[in-house]
Amino acid sequence: MTKRARDLWSEVDVVAGYKTYIDLVRPWVAGKKLVATGMRQEIDRCREVVEIALEGQRIALVSSGDAGVYGMAGILIECLEEKGALDMPLEIIPGVSAANAAASLLGAPLMHDFAVISLSDLLTPWEVIQKRVMLAAEGDFVMAIYNPKSKGRQDQIEWVRKAVLEYRSPATPVGIVREALRGESQVIITTLEDFTQSPIDMLTAVIIGNSNTRVVGPYMVTPRGYVL
Repeated sequence: MTKRARDLWSEVDVVAGYKTYIDLVRPWVAGKKLVATGMRQEIDRCREVVEIALEGQRIALVSSGDAGVYGMAGILIECLEEKGALDMPLEIIPGVSAANAAASLLGAPLMHDFAVISLSDLLTPWEVIQKRVMLAAEGDFVMAIYNPKSKGRQDQIEWVRKAVLEYRSPATPVGIVREALRGESQVIITTLEDFTQSPIDMLTAVIIGNSNTRVVGPYMVTPRGYVL
């Protein structure tokens, strides 16, 4: 958590967010009014935040990772537009996205160009996701995969493995990180050939190396191109 994020709690009257994320920040929000809502209620949550702000209260909306990377910042801005309230003061505080958090535990896999792709097809058609994966694989981007597998979505990550194998060696390093920087993080470095045999769920970030990524001791490294 950044210093600005810690300081923010003393400035706000209300804290809103997904129940799980509210629980993560409870040590810093004692005495604040809390507005916690369930999963898939993002629009309703943002609309309530806007209404509370229009009443004159200072409110913080909690988002996981970075609010501007698969987070709540975009929805909130659209809700402000919906209410004609774009002139309302808004501060978006940067955080650490899952790709960066996972990379820090793996070593340095994102040292060259990379693509971040979510496999969740709740809001994006699967055909669009497939196209993005194929183009990133063809372009030799390191790939950070979000939402790789859920209870109702088991096969997409295996499709990704087979698709990337069309362009990269089976020995390409792949990093798997569960609950990155949330306490007991689980870190695995394996290969493109075998990575789907490891435990993967919605709390996991998968980083697939490019054609130059290699394992250096305990680290996964994508060389930038410097000559040593």
